[in-house]
Amino acid sequence: MKVYQKELILISYPFSNMQDKKVRPALVLSNDSFNKKSDDCILVPLTSVIKEEPYSVLINQKNLNEGKLIKISRIRVDKIFSIDKSLIYMKIGKINNETFGEVRREFLSLV
Repeated sequence: MKVYQKELILISYPFSNMQDKKVRPALVLSNDSFNKKSDDCILVPLTSVIKEEPYSVLINQKNLNEGKLIKISRIRVDKIFSIDKSLIYMKIGKINNETFGEVRREFLSLV
């Protein structure tokens, strides 16, 4: 599946028993050049647990250029991970440039 930076996707998270799965949203952090060349992509998860957390960005529908966000969510920049693109279930939207700038600033404050 082709993925692009700033897209919100649903991914299939396997449980530790590797028998069951849970579908959860994530934001594609990796740039389009990396995404085109690699079987993997770099993501940060979204959570609907809205409590104030450092290294996170609160988003709602107004932060999207396209798609639909069912619940107000928090992008957890401190939980970065990579997955094989075959685990992507579907695309649900794309955040706007301003919001992605906030995500980048939070990420850069980690390093």
